[in-house]
Parts: sequence; structure tokens; C-alpha cells
Amino acid sequence: MQAIIISPKDKKEFVFISELLKKMEIKTKIFSEEEKEDFGLIELMKKVDRTKKVSREKIMSKLEMK
Repeated sequence: MQAIIISPKDKKEFVFISELLKKMEIKTKIFSEEEKEDFGLIELMKKVDRTKKVSREKIMSKLEMK
């Protein structure tokens, strides 16, 4: 089943939506700010171009420069 992510604009709206979903017996999961950031990072990682390859030497030389 698909999911819907809702971001209430304020605490009042959050409480209203939470209570409404509870009355409708709809399962909910509240995410922390960190978890929401993780979802964003996952989406960015999915969009990364993985067709290009970089050699180990090039990576190591970049790391040594720092």
C-alpha cells in the first residue's frame, strides 16, 4: 500500500490531523526532524548518476589533499 506524508503548518493543525486519523482508525507514524532529513537524503541518493566510475587512486588522492 502507498503512503501519504503530511506536514502540518503548526501545532494546532498537527493535533487536529492526528485526532482525525485516530478517529478514522488510520495507522499513523510520526517522524522526527532527523528521520525527515534521512528521507530527503535517500531520495537524493536514488537520483545520483551511478554510470560514471572513479578509480580508487583518484579518491585516495582527493582524500589526501585535505
